[in-house]
Amino acid sequence: MRAAAGVRVVRHSDRRRSARRRRVLWTGGEVLVTGGLVLLLLVVHQVWWTNREARRGAGHTVAALEREWGSGSGSATTAGSDGGSPGDSATAPAVAPGTPAASGTPAPRRPYTPAAPPRRSQAYAVLTIPRLHLRVPIAEGVSRADVLNKGYVGHYRGTQQPGRAGNFALAGHRNTHGEPFRHLPRLRRGDAVEVETRSATYTYDVDQVLPRTSARDSGVLRPVPRSLVRPGYGYDDPGSYLTLTTCTPEFTSRYRLVVWAKLASVRPR
Repeated sequence: MRAAAGVRVVRHSDRRRSARRRRVLWTGGEVLVTGGLVLLLLVVHQVWWTNREARRGAGHTVAALEREWGSGSGSATTAGSDGGSPGDSATAPAVAPGTPAASGTPAPRRPYTPAAPPRRSQAYAVLTIPRLHLRVPIAEGVSRADVLNKGYVGHYRGTQQPGRAGNFALAGHRNTHGEPFRHLPRLRRGDAVEVETRSATYTYDVDQVLPRTSARDSGVLRPVPRSLVRPGYGYDDPGSYLTLTTCTPEFTSRYRLVVWAKLASVRPR
């Protein structure tokens, strides 16, 4: 039978095609929404949860170190044995000769108790930066899983230890996992940076900030640090240096931000 003039005939095949299109669109929408929720959860985990857990764990480690040092114990439940700054010797000066103290007078010399170097990934010191309201453990090495992702600051193995002549170099996350160096660019010349060990507190004064250099710029970690990429930044003369490094720009790891400080004073515990 023919359809009356002007009346559109809807075939079953057309209805089936329309229903399939609706199902495809509905399924695609569900997939997109689900994917968005998964990505949102991943972002929350990385930006919020890892920071929360790392900061809490780092705070417990700082407290454990303080209890250990206060009790005079040779080992800590959380951090393991410290023994003060590795490389300290009974005759070594606290400050390299000629390094002035914060007051303008030579820093005092004092005997040190010999100590074994810290074990890999062991927390053995505390970094305090008053301007950044930061207080975190320093651990040996820069392993992501065992040091940096715990919210700690890591000591570059092969560089010097605190208070000694040479370059005491540290790394920390800029974002996620406690992000201890999130606000490192806020540091200015003259800002104090303290490193506490079992035997003493070393105060360094910020001297130079290198805003960006290559991640492979090994010159910033040398005993007398100087950038190989931007040679206008760094030093020519031996001294007692502190180097802080982190990734830049934020949420990337393409470049490195570097802060250098010079030893200003030593306060025995």
